[in-house]
Amino acid sequence: VQLVESGGGLVQAGDSLRLSCTVFGYTLSHYVMAWFRQAPGKEHEFVAWISSGGGSTLYADSLKGRFTISRDNAKNTVYLQMNSLKPEDTAVYYCVAPDYGDPYKYSTRGAEYHYWGQGTQVTVSS
Repeated sequence: VQLVESGGGLVQAGDSLRLSCTVFGYTLSHYVMAWFRQAPGKEHEFVAWISSGGGSTLYADSLKGRFTISRDNAKNTVYLQMNSLKPEDTAVYYCVAPDYGDPYKYSTRGAEYHYWGQGTQVTVSS
């Protein structure tokens, strides 16, 4: 299983970015997915979660209204739309997936997800 993130970059405060995560070796439609982020010197932080069909989502309270998670199972890809970016959003963003035996994982704890991408850097300047 391989998760490949893309779409990060350097933007100014107030800009938008859309991150993508394409999954290989895994039938994405069977599994929930999530995004986490890690700022310098900090622990991994939950960002968003989406159900296997995309009908249910969960967000970190501090990000509601600015970030939107979505998925296209036909393309085996999950997205994170980030609007009104702030300098404090600067971090490496990771998409994560549960183990084969736990497709309906409902958790905001990174340790409970088995597969992680390599991460994509998002830097927001003020």
